[in-house]
Amino acid sequence: MVNSRDYEFRWNEWNVEHIAEHGVEPGAAERIVNFASPPFPEKIGGGKYRACGQTLDGRYLQVIYIFSPPGIVYVIHAMPLSDRDKRRFRKRSK
Repeated sequence: MVNSRDYEFRWNEWNVEHIAEHGVEPGAAERIVNFASPPFPEKIGGGKYRACGQTLDGRYLQVIYIFSPPGIVYVIHAMPLSDRDKRRFRKRSK
């Protein structure tokens, strides 16, 4: 069984448009963050976190976020995983 979180997200015009440039919708990014399973989320420095996972429609995504304000997820980047990154993700998630 997958544990899920129920984070609150802060969306604005900038981050919605930024992830849309990569074909990602806010709901998909939220799902990746809320359903991240080990080894994710991982701290990547500068107060940033990365979560990778699969959407309900089978797409593999990477989401980079910060907590701003504390306790609220602010997505700063989201994009599909490359084929190479998908293989790495599958290997790490075993």
